[in-house]
Amino acid sequence: MTDSYGRKIEYLRLSVTKRCPLHCIYCKDETETNENELSASQLEKIVRAFAVCGITKVRLTGGEPLMRSDIPDIAERISKTDGIKKLVLTTNGVRLKEYAKGLQKSGVSAVNISLDTLDKEKYKALTGCDCLQNVLDGIEEAERCGISHIRINSVLIRGQNDADAENLIHLAKDRKIDVRFIELMPFSDTGENERLIIKGEEILRRFPYLKPLESQKSNIEKSVAKYYAADGFQGRIGFINPISEQFCSDCNRIRVLSDGKIRPCLGSDTEFDIRDWIDNEEKLTEAVRNAIASKPKGHSFSCGYAGFHGLDKIGG
Repeated sequence: MTDSYGRKIEYLRLSVTKRCPLHCIYCKDETETNENELSASQLEKIVRAFAVCGITKVRLTGGEPLMRSDIPDIAERISKTDGIKKLVLTTNGVRLKEYAKGLQKSGVSAVNISLDTLDKEKYKALTGCDCLQNVLDGIEEAERCGISHIRINSVLIRGQNDADAENLIHLAKDRKIDVRFIELMPFSDTGENERLIIKGEEILRRFPYLKPLESQKSNIEKSVAKYYAADGFQGRIGFINPISEQFCSDCNRIRVLSDGKIRPCLGSDTEFDIRDWIDNEEKLTEAVRNAIASKPKGHSFSCGYAGFHGLDKIGG
C-alpha cells in the first residue's frame, strides 16, 4: 500500500514492550511494568492486518523485546504470517545469549544490537548497568547460532563516548558485522541536546580510510543507512543521519507501540489507537489503511519537535 505521498509502506516496526533493564541517558526512564502490553495472539492479529495492507518486513523492538519470555513464540507467529518475508529484531543485547538460538529457530534472520561503547566504565555510565560483557557474549552467540545478519547500532554523544568510534569501527574488521552510527535524535522540546549530536560527516573526516560502497541500495531491502567499506574489513560501516540528511521522502516504515497505538512517523505526535479493533479483522484492517494513508510528509525534528515520549515508548 502507498501513502498519500506515493511512498510504498512495506516495513513495520512493532514494539512489544516498554520495559528495559537499562536506563540509557538518551532514552527516557520509565518504571518497569508490563501494563497494557499486547499478547502474542494480539500482536499476531495486528501483523496479519498489516500484511494484508502490504507489509512484508517486521522488526521487533521495545523497550527491550527480550524482556518478554514469550518472545520466541511472538517471533514464530509473525514469521509464519502470510505475506511476511523478513523478521528482524532490535535489542540491547543484555539477554541475547539466552534467546539467540530460539529466535533463530523462530524465524529471526537479523539482529540489530545497540552498543555505544566497548569501555566497561563508559558503558555503565551511559546505560546505568554493568553488563557490557553480557552484550559481547550475546553477539558471539548470535554469530554462533547462525543469525545471518548482525548489526551494531551506536549513538555517539559529544564529550561522552565520541572517542570510542574507532574501537566500534574495528568490530567490523575481522567479523561479518556491520557497525552503524546513528545521529542522536533531539527528543526534547528545549533543543538542549542538539549540541551533543555527532554527525556522520564528522566521523568520516576522522576516518578517511572509510570509502563509500558503489551500491548503497540492497536488492533485498531499502536501507536508510549509507554504507562504507575499508580495506581488509569483513563488515561494513554505516551512517544513519535523520537530522543532517533527512530521508523522509524514501521512508517506507510505520510503527505500532506496545500499547496498541499506530504511529505513522517517529517524529510526529499523530497516533491511531487500534486496540479496540484487534478482534475485528475488517475494522482493524481499515484502521491500518487509514493510518498508512495519514503518514506525514516528513518528521518535525528540524523545527523543534516537542512531542517527547521517550524511545522506550515509541520503539526506537
